[in-house]
Amino acid sequence: MSRSVQNGRFGEELDVTQGDAELVALAQAGDAAALGALLTRHEAGMRAVALGVLGYGPDAEDAVQDAMVTALRRIGEVRNPAAVGPWLRTIVRNNARTTRRGPRTLPVAEPEWFAQPATSPTPEEALDSGALRDWVWHAIGELSEPDRLVTLLRYFSDASSYEQIATVCGVPVGTVRSRLSHARRALAGGLRTAATTAHADVSAAGDARWREGRDMIATAMRGDFDRVVHESWWPHAEMVVPGGPRGGRDLAIRGMTTDLEAGVRQRLRNVVASGDVLIWETDLISPPDDPEHCPPGALWLQQLHRGRVRRITLFHPVPALV
Repeated sequence: MSRSVQNGRFGEELDVTQGDAELVALAQAGDAAALGALLTRHEAGMRAVALGVLGYGPDAEDAVQDAMVTALRRIGEVRNPAAVGPWLRTIVRNNARTTRRGPRTLPVAEPEWFAQPATSPTPEEALDSGALRDWVWHAIGELSEPDRLVTLLRYFSDASSYEQIATVCGVPVGTVRSRLSHARRALAGGLRTAATTAHADVSAAGDARWREGRDMIATAMRGDFDRVVHESWWPHAEMVVPGGPRGGRDLAIRGMTTDLEAGVRQRLRNVVASGDVLIWETDLISPPDDPEHCPPGALWLQQLHRGRVRRITLFHPVPALV
């Protein structure tokens, strides 16, 4: 008799003895149980690759878990479903080799033969284009706020290196690694148990966050940032600039006013939201007569309480080396 688990999307029985190609097809159709079965099937081989490069220790486990998160994001782009095992092991090998060379500058290492063109979507866009989207965002939303915060920064923002995440969060790099490891274990563990319940479609909520962000940035660019702050921040909200000043709402208003008077403009480029964590990434546009006035971009990490900002961190990410 074939072994089976509950199908996470359709409520049917999933035959986990199916071949890789069949399981990939189901996973690409949005079946979390199928992806969980694939990862369970290939986990031993993935771990063997990591141990062969890094030896026993937390770095090897991180390389395996990173590959599982990559699978969540990229399963829809697998070109040869029958070769998903080598694909997963190649991701692990690249992650492990990058770890051995030194600090990583890219969110997740991809196989060379799986490289995407320059116009490939952002990690968030790639995830949102897949049917696994709702399960993944539900799983991220179930993480604790500290774990969710580092996960969103690592996989969905420009501040993706351990060092930059540590700076944004105000914690040691070791704490970032620990929180990411815990988050990845939770995500991978959720897949292994096949996620048998349906989850709400996140598209509407994501679209609302984008509209809200665009409206707020547009209002700020008209010189009404003080209105944005007073309407969406708690009176005692804290603003932090890593390596710079700390203050409250007045600090944010003064900073934005100074930039506007200097001719600086901002354009919303990315929005990432999960529960009470909201990230805006903006392009900073310097005035034509002073093109080096400001860094090229900003990351606004907003920690919310009942929908309003209780703490905001302003950070200027260092572009990833490629």
